Amino acid sequence: MPKAKVAILKTSPRTVLRDYHELLNLAGYQDVIAKEAETALKINISWHFFFPGCSTVPWQLEGVIRAMKADGYRLSQIHGCHNRTVVIDAHLGERENKQLNVIEAHGLQNVHLYEGEDWITIKDAVGDLTKDFLCLNEVYPRGFMIPRRFIGENIIHLPTVKTHVFTTTTGAMKNAFGGLLNEKRHWTHPVIHETLVDLLMIQKKIHRGVFAVMDGTFAGDGPGPRCMIPHVKNVILASADQTAIDAVAARLMGIDPMSLKYIKLAHELGLGCGDPREIEIVGDQEAAAENWHFVGPYQKMTFASRMQHKIYWGPLKKPLEWSLKTILAPWAYFASVIYHDSFWYPIRAKKMMQEVLDSEWGRLFRNWENARPDEQGYPEVGEHPAELTRTGWAAFGQSLKILKMCVKEAPEFTLHKRKVVSLRQGGRSSR
Repeated sequence: MPKAKVAILKTSPRTVLRDYHELLNLAGYQDVIAKEAETALKINISWHFFFPGCSTVPWQLEGVIRAMKADGYRLSQIHGCHNRTVVIDAHLGERENKQLNVIEAHGLQNVHLYEGEDWITIKDAVGDLTKDFLCLNEVYPRGFMIPRRFIGENIIHLPTVKTHVFTTTTGAMKNAFGGLLNEKRHWTHPVIHETLVDLLMIQKKIHRGVFAVMDGTFAGDGPGPRCMIPHVKNVILASADQTAIDAVAARLMGIDPMSLKYIKLAHELGLGCGDPREIEIVGDQEAAAENWHFVGPYQKMTFASRMQHKIYWGPLKKPLEWSLKTILAPWAYFASVIYHDSFWYPIRAKKMMQEVLDSEWGRLFRNWENARPDEQGYPEVGEHPAELTRTGWAAFGQSLKILKMCVKEAPEFTLHKRKVVSLRQGGRSSR
């Protein structure tokens, strides 16, 4: 087996487009992403509101699309790809994070997997591979569905460098969690590490090629993937090995990658390389040797993250976790929206991100619609720091709309409605 390879470069707004093109080719993406196949750009939206380090940034998406176009990929065969959760509004998120601007500017198809797309059973998709799963057969004893369009497609994951209250770090492997599973993905939280390994098995089976491009221009520390401490780090990474790129990102954050269960399991099963000693670094060696000494997600946990840990792994597991698999589950969705969207973001977000908003990246984000790139990047990023419009009452008002969405689209409620309609129709037909 060839040695795992991860490319890493330092970047700046002035050179970011050139750097992304160089990065992808350093990592050998053309050997993995076949030109004749459809390619899904799996965009990450960890929060529908903009928060630095949280979700795919527009220059990350722009850099990848421009690189592929320059290297002979047809834009007609590339599409943006989103899934949803019951607490994240992907349509709002792609607008607030300015991802939709990029997709539309290049004329790409924009696919929301939960809208008009066919899903097939996992058994039909991967056959006997299900016998090798570590946990998904137990989590979903009746099986589960995955998007049909993924079969035979390339996929390029677009995560960011950040910490996570469930998995310590999150990146390429966790990005598949937001694409392959449907709204009941929260059922996997108690076995989240094993789930990520199972999902990597599935990806290797169904996709023509799997690749990851990770942005660390902003990086998030603390109780991610939302309520973080953002930092400007000016690095970008790419690899065909999902485990290796997550391992290198973890090491940058000051975390031993082999201490992370999902990386260690994937490494031991031969699904990727998690040991930094066995990973070939190409590009900027000094950047790869950095240690940011992040505190990680557990030292300053939010009230919400502490409660989640108690429910999934602590004293509240027995009295409460069962409810998350019943029609009572929406209580957890409501609690998440009320805490994160109605309280934390309106009150605390601006203070947490103020310093990085004044960086060149923050100014580029604010000025994105008017920024004029050259072949290298963005020579002018604007004079003013990124401005938050979703703070205070504006964010609170938006949170009420998201709460309404949770009620309307909660899978437990929609399933109950379908059963009621089915029973009524059955009753009428028997008369």
